[in-house]
Amino acid sequence: MSIVMRYPDISVQLVGQDGNAFFILSRCKRAAQRGGLPPEEIDAFMKEATADDYDHLLATCMRWFDCH
Repeated sequence: MSIVMRYPDISVQLVGQDGNAFFILSRCKRAAQRGGLPPEEIDAFMKEATADDYDHLLATCMRWFDCH
């Protein structure tokens, strides 16, 4: 079973960047805003991304956006 990325057209550069969870959340949130997502959708991402541990955060980012 393959996982479908929610917003494959929104690209987030994470490789080679600071691995801090708050930095990652900030990068994804800014990319979502630039990509035109409504505030409610960004809030849903943030809620899901912060619902568990660091691995869950990374997995959520990769499910929502094109992270590289």
